[in-house]
Amino acid sequence: MAHATSSPTPGLFTPMLVVVLQGAKQLMIGDRVLRYDTASYFVASLDLPVSGCVIEATPAEPYVAVSLSLDCDALAGLLAELPERPAADPSGFAVSAVTPELLDAWSRLLRLLDTPEDIAVLAPMLEREIHYRLLQGPQGSLLRQAARADSRLSQVRHAIGWLKSHYDRPMRIEALADLAGMSPASFHRHFRAATAMSPLQYQKSLRLQEARRLLIANTDASRAGYAVGYESASQFSREYARMFGAPPARDAVRLRTTEELVAA
Repeated sequence: MAHATSSPTPGLFTPMLVVVLQGAKQLMIGDRVLRYDTASYFVASLDLPVSGCVIEATPAEPYVAVSLSLDCDALAGLLAELPERPAADPSGFAVSAVTPELLDAWSRLLRLLDTPEDIAVLAPMLEREIHYRLLQGPQGSLLRQAARADSRLSQVRHAIGWLKSHYDRPMRIEALADLAGMSPASFHRHFRAATAMSPLQYQKSLRLQEARRLLIANTDASRAGYAVGYESASQFSREYARMFGAPPARDAVRLRTTEELVAA
């Protein structure tokens, strides 16, 4: 919830569905800009570095959204019960018009908060219905690819898993492509299609966001840069300022005061 509009704030989204109940938000992912509000929903099937800002909110009508972590096992289980559809090679995220059926399932899930004794039994069924509605909706192809272990999207996800665990290490496209089971050229193309950024841009976002977390925890700027893989303090400061709008030390002071966070 947010009671006012906000400036862009970086963060990391995991695979999720976001439905807005009031207000609107804007996300910047790589070279793409997306807006979602009460008439739309946002869905991501990959871990994505993002920059988001609330663009519609007032004290009287705050921005309110709910999110649900996507379960690839649940999606895969539902696929076994659904007819095949033509394969596609979609992005790893999208915004689509919300449907009455999806909203109805969400409403029933939220109403369980009034009857906590029903949550253990009914919530899993409603979450399964929400996954089903997504598979049957306009982004069904995106989620089908996410649920299939042999899809291009899943192959890109393997590489992203390595980047998340080894963001502080030198990156070789050839090694990442081999991990994903693709040629370097094919891997670069599919990675950009899925994330709207190159592998190098993705790694840089991970590094700088981790450096920011370390700075908030009172780590010295030069040590934070070195800890996330930068060998040059000037390069770290320059790229940090480009992403966050201020040099590391100054940004850390501001953040400790305002505690800015990206929310759904």
